[in-house]
Amino acid sequence: MVTRSTSSFGLVGTDWQQRINWDRLRKYRLNRAREAMKRNGLGAMLAMYDENVRYITSTVTPGWCRLKPGLRYALLCEGAEPVLFEQGDIGIQINRHCPWIPSDNVRYAYSWIKGAVGGASRQQAKKFTNAIVDEMKKYGVAKAPLGVDFIDLNMINAFKEAEINWTDGASPMVEARAIKNEDELEAMRIVAAICDACHTAISHFMKPGMQEHQITAFAMNFLYNIPGVEDVEDIIVSSGPNSWPNWRHFSDRIIQPGDLVIIDMAAVTWNGYKSCMYRTYCAGKKPTREQSDYYKIAYEWLYRAIDKVTPGATTKDIAEVWPSAMETWGYKEEDQAAANLWGHGLGLAQYDTPVISRIYSLDFPVEIQPGMSFALETQHGKPLQWGVRLEEMMVVTEKGPEVTTQFPIEEITVID
Repeated sequence: MVTRSTSSFGLVGTDWQQRINWDRLRKYRLNRAREAMKRNGLGAMLAMYDENVRYITSTVTPGWCRLKPGLRYALLCEGAEPVLFEQGDIGIQINRHCPWIPSDNVRYAYSWIKGAVGGASRQQAKKFTNAIVDEMKKYGVAKAPLGVDFIDLNMINAFKEAEINWTDGASPMVEARAIKNEDELEAMRIVAAICDACHTAISHFMKPGMQEHQITAFAMNFLYNIPGVEDVEDIIVSSGPNSWPNWRHFSDRIIQPGDLVIIDMAAVTWNGYKSCMYRTYCAGKKPTREQSDYYKIAYEWLYRAIDKVTPGATTKDIAEVWPSAMETWGYKEEDQAAANLWGHGLGLAQYDTPVISRIYSLDFPVEIQPGMSFALETQHGKPLQWGVRLEEMMVVTEKGPEVTTQFPIEEITVID
C-alpha cells in the first residue's frame, strides 16, 4: 500500500523533540561498512569516492574536492577505527570538528591530482601506497585483500610493486549504503520536503518570457538559503523542444506561452543526502488535450511501478510494468531510452542501489528491502516539440512504499 510521508521535517536539533540522531547515524553507517567488509572477505577498505569517505568517516568533502578521487580518502581496517587522509593541513579542522575520529587517525593525503602533476605522479602514488601499507601492517591485515572503490594506472603500478592484494571495494560499499537506518530515512524525508518547497517557490516565480537559466538561478538561490543544504548539483530546466528528448540541462531559451517546462531537483544535497524530483509545468496557458493525454500515460506508468514497490518484490517486478523502448518510441535497444523509464537509489550517492530499468532489471533483478530509498521517474513526449516528465521519491518500509514528495503530480501544473 502506498503511503505519504508524515515526518516532522525539522532542520535543526532541539532538546524538546526527537529528530535525527546524528551520533546513531554515524555509528550505523560505520558498522554497515564493517559488516560489508567482513562479508566480502576483506581485511581493509580504501574509500576514495566522496560518498564512501563520508559513509565511513562522517566528514564532508568540500565542493572543490568533489569528483577528484585522491585529494582526500579514508582507510578502514578490520578491527580498527577509520583513518582519514585529508587534503593538506585541513586535518587540523577535522580534529576540531569531528571528535568521533581519533585525532591520531587523521593524516594528510598524498595526491597526484588525476595525473595533473605530470612526472611526479609515480612519486606521489608510491608515497600514497606506502602510507596505506603502513596502516595495514599496523592493524595486522597487510596480507589480506584490500577493497578499493577507485583505481587508476598509477595505483595499479604502485600496488603491484608493493604486492598489495587489491580487489573490488566498490560493490561492498554499494551493499552497505543500500539499506538506510531510521535517521537516514528521516534525512531523505527532509530532502523531499526541501524539494517540495523549491517546486512551490518556482510555481509562484516562473512566467512566460523568462529564460530557462533564470529559473535555475532562482532555485539555486532559494535552496542555498536553507540550513543544511551543502550542494545543488543541478536544477534541470528543459522547455518546449528542449523537453523531448529531455536535454537534462538548461539554456538561455525564452519560455513561451504554452510551453511545457520540465524541472528537476537533481542532487539537492542536505547533510550529504541527495534528491531527484521532476515535475512538469505549462507556462501561461492550459496544456493541450494531447499533452494532457501523454501526461496521463506517463503518470500511469509511474504509479503502476510504485504499486509494485513492496518488500520481497524485485526490480524486475517493477521494470516489467513499463513498455519496451521499441513499442513506445521505436528504439532498437533499451539503452537508447536510458533513464526515460527508470528508478535509482538515493542516499549519499545520487545513484545508489537499487537501479530499476528494463536495461538491467529483467535479467539481473535486485530484491526490494525495507530501508531502501529511491526515486522512480517516467517521461513521454513528441520529438523536438514538447515532453513531460514525472518523478516521485520514496522510502521503503515494512508495509511498502512511503512516497516522500508531496508537490502536486496528478496533472500538469499550470502557471498562470
